Parts: sequence; C-alpha cells; structure tokens
Amino acid sequence: MPTFTAITTLTGKASAEALGEAVETLVPEPTGIGVFEIEDGSGLWEVACYFTETPDDTGLALLAAVHGARPFAISELPETDWVAKVRRELVPVVAGRFFVYGSHDADKVPADCEPLLIEAAMAFGTGHHGTTLGCLRALDRLANDGFQGRRVADIGCGTAVLAMAAARIWPDTVLASDIDAVAVEVAQANVDANGLTGRVRCIEATGFDHPDLHAAAPFDLVFANILKGPLIALAPDMATQCQPGAKVILSGILNEQADEVIGVYAQSGINLIHREEIGEWTTLTLENNS
Repeated sequence: MPTFTAITTLTGKASAEALGEAVETLVPEPTGIGVFEIEDGSGLWEVACYFTETPDDTGLALLAAVHGARPFAISELPETDWVAKVRRELVPVVAGRFFVYGSHDADKVPADCEPLLIEAAMAFGTGHHGTTLGCLRALDRLANDGFQGRRVADIGCGTAVLAMAAARIWPDTVLASDIDAVAVEVAQANVDANGLTGRVRCIEATGFDHPDLHAAAPFDLVFANILKGPLIALAPDMATQCQPGAKVILSGILNEQADEVIGVYAQSGINLIHREEIGEWTTLTLENNS
C-alpha cells in the first residue's frame, strides 16, 4: 500500500494546531497528523500529514493559504519493509563497555561487554543516534572514574536503553519514565527481552511528576535525553530531585543549543563537567552543586 506525506511549515503554535485540525476534514482523510515545533530557534511549526490514498492537493493548497502556511510538499513514499531495511543497515554499536545490537546480530556479541538488545523495529534509541551514543559514552566514563549509581532515573526513556545500561553495571533498581504510554510499553518489552525484569521499572510520567519518582529521590544519577525546551523546563526540578554531588547526563541538544542549556542548569546550581559533540548533537555531563 503506498503512503503519501504532505508537509508544511508556518509560524505559531495556535495556527499550526488549527491547520492540523482543518486537514482532518479532507477527503480522503489523513491516517495521521503531526504538529510540532521545529527546534532550531526559527519559531516555525511543522504540520505533517500521512495518507494511504492520493491526497487532495487542491484542498491542501487552499488550507495552507487560509492558515498562512507554506504550500504543502506532497511526496509518495516507496513501499518498503522498514524493519528489514533497518536490520540490514543498523550494525551493532560499541559505546565503551556497552554493545547495542538487534537479535539478528546476536552471534556478534563479544564475551567481554555489557550487551543491550534493542530490536530493529524500535529504531530510535538503538545507540546509532548521536544523542543515545553520547549518553552511553558518558555513563561509561563515569563508571570508569569510579562512580556508582544507587538511585538512577532515566527521564524520557524511550526504548529504556540508558536505564538498562545502568542496570547492567550497578545492582540497584533503575526507574525509567516516559510521557508517552506507548513508549513505556516499548521500554518494558525491552527490559523483559534483556532479562532485566524487576531491575528496571518503567512508568508513565511527565518529568519527575510521579509518586515512584518522588519516593526514590533524591537521585545520584539522572539521564534526560529529550529536547532543549523540555530540558530547560526540567532544570529547577532536577536541582531539587538530585542529591548534592549527583551526576546529570543530558542530550537531545543540538550543538548550537548547548551553551544555553549549560547556562540554564548553572543557574540551578548544576554545573558542567564534560561535553561531547557527536555529529550535530551534544551530550552534557553535569554535577549538582546546589
């Protein structure tokens, strides 16, 4: 079955959300609509629509004009077995002691590593993305320096690969939370597949807003691999939910955004101790001095 995409940009959250709602009235209807801010400081929002039938290009053009958006760029995506494609293209990733792999590469797992199984169908969070790779390297550096996490949280955990990495090297239970219920299900499936059931607890939460997180605080290590905006909003809570001397590993930050995030966290008493750029992404390791 062919899939069509229609994508446009415009200024303002309200306008973007209104356009997203208006597109739902088209025939044929889109099978999915995404509305989100482009994290590049431009102030632009993107509206992306997905169709399983050829979309009404005239209707899309009229809606774009009415809502002050650029003309929709319409594309037909080739029919692709994405899981098979990912399996072919995603080779295992080595990040210090950690070896991230799919089940199709199970025969390649070295004996002297900490293995992390993430299936190809769950591509984001496999370790190939610069943000996840940076966080795994940061964790490996901390462990090499003698740090041991006893109260660890992975905020915005996605596949839970970071929480599982911590659970691989330290004995205490790790909390993995995500704002999205589906992500929590994926995280739990990964935890079970890695034989870490009970070692990593997966919960649905926004930031630190969950009774289990409150009960476990103060933390001595927190991962937050999300985006600049949510990271900045999380800074005050990070200071109160982490004990003095706690380590904080942040990513999901474009290189040009890193100084702003460092400055905001410094205002909360959480100071930079290491930064690493991988491609266009920066990973920060900080210490809570508040």
